[in-house]
Amino acid sequence: MDGFATAGARHWRARRARTRQEQRFAGLVTEVRSGTAQAPADSVLDRVCRHRDATGAEMTPRIAAVELLNVIRPTTALSWFVAFAAHALHRWPEHGKRLRAGEAGFATAFAHEVRRFYPFAPFLGGQAVTDLTWQGRHVSAGGLVLLDVYGQNHDERLWKDPYSFRPERFLDRPPHRDELIPQGGADPRTGHRCPGEALAVGILETLSRRLADLSYEVPPQDLTIPLDRIPTRPRSGMIIRTLA
Repeated sequence: MDGFATAGARHWRARRARTRQEQRFAGLVTEVRSGTAQAPADSVLDRVCRHRDATGAEMTPRIAAVELLNVIRPTTALSWFVAFAAHALHRWPEHGKRLRAGEAGFATAFAHEVRRFYPFAPFLGGQAVTDLTWQGRHVSAGGLVLLDVYGQNHDERLWKDPYSFRPERFLDRPPHRDELIPQGGADPRTGHRCPGEALAVGILETLSRRLADLSYEVPPQDLTIPLDRIPTRPRSGMIIRTLA
């Protein structure tokens, strides 16, 4: 996860790590299917190993491995959002009181605002599969199209005081589909949008409440967030020290 959309050594380390994990999971799938290893009942591994397509064929070990990584990778990506949630609670501790109080809808609003406010991925790229025209602009087949995620999530035409962290903006109404796009735009069934977005929001709600319930201190560290790093994060991570 730490090497996507990045040129240089970090990107190549990430590609090598992905290849290693695909090979490891492919071997595990083969072992489960042959009976030399067991998968916990109804686990993701068990479901992937037993899955059949419309013709009744099972996935190849490599494709099964990719599907396993498609569950693990976005779950791991949530650690960035959890770090941002801790960063927000440190900067604006009043929100922790509302999370602890269990105010109706506030955890969801807080999760949405973390995803809107913080720059996990500043843009998403796609390749035009055919010649097209969008709002009067011609894009040739094979052309690179960039979705300005950070720009839209901070567009003052969509968000009042876009550079203020205000979870309350989502209490009155949930975000429209094409307004808040930290995980891509359009419909996940047909567009370039993460199909696990709803799950990500739910997990972030739960973990934000857990953070608010913890008794901890934030030791001295560098909590600035560089905008020249993808994916970005607080420079020190987000180090907390739990209290007895």
